[in-house]
Amino acid sequence: MQGDSKRVAIAAIKMAISQSREEERELKKQFSSLGIATAAVDYGGDSLTSVAKIIERAVVAAKRENVVENTHVGEGSVAGATHEALTQINAKAYGLNVGGKIGIARHEDHVSVAIFLGVGMLNLDEVAIGLAHRVV
Repeated sequence: MQGDSKRVAIAAIKMAISQSREEERELKKQFSSLGIATAAVDYGGDSLTSVAKIIERAVVAAKRENVVENTHVGEGSVAGATHEALTQINAKAYGLNVGGKIGIARHEDHVSVAIFLGVGMLNLDEVAIGLAHRVV
């Protein structure tokens, strides 16, 4: 892989849609063997008040799993990609409760963040996914 942003995006999406911690760990091992560092973290809450919390959770998870360095550049790349991914799905979630998972992946200078969310409204559930890429 030569900094292939498509493969990094696929890894982030797979981490975001993983259904259990066991599946997460297995994917993490598989991607690690390909040189892709990954992380995933759950989140939930009101969509209007959760944006900062979601970005913070993504940055903390990426640093904890050594996907990015504990630097302004590393944190900023994840924060920026997370914010961009959120803007792609805001219209569906506006003012409603959301819950889901953030998947983060990095290979060399490519970082991707995927956000998979369920939007709760009465008993009608909607799903959405946002994806963004940054260069570190």
